[in-house]
Amino acid sequence: MATKTGIHLNAEGNTLEIAQYFEEYEVGTQRQTFGRTITEADIVIHAGHSGDFFPHHMDAEFCATQPFGARIAHGTMTFAIGIGLTATIINPHAMTYGYERLRFPKPVYAGDTIRTTVTISAKTDDSKRPEFGKITETTETKNQRGDTVMFCEHILLVKRHKALT
Repeated sequence: MATKTGIHLNAEGNTLEIAQYFEEYEVGTQRQTFGRTITEADIVIHAGHSGDFFPHHMDAEFCATQPFGARIAHGTMTFAIGIGLTATIINPHAMTYGYERLRFPKPVYAGDTIRTTVTISAKTDDSKRPEFGKITETTETKNQRGDTVMFCEHILLVKRHKALT
């Protein structure tokens, strides 16, 4: 569904398509996602999907003897959900190049609500692909107490209006 501003919504109205070229990105721009509460089911299902049944995620008795004191969510699940929360804006001129500097400074527990802040932190040329530039989105996922539970840099290749020569 198109709007008067040129922003397009999908049929469900929950994803925006915003066509944005490399030159149009501004360092410092931020957006924040909605929150998502992590459940026991999320942890169990992720263990089944990933094959990671380490006791830190699955054994309450073991965890009671550990510094965290309770079962914790998988880092890979925290990453998947934290980044998944950002997937509400689609740019047809951009594609993911990769993720860097992935960290999990604090644990996530069942019952925690997480949300992610995305900040455009860098714009760089891509010498191998003059028709693209690289955008770095710093993503910081926090729990309801404001503790950072996941941090990474998302690198995007974004089409330029005009290729560098």
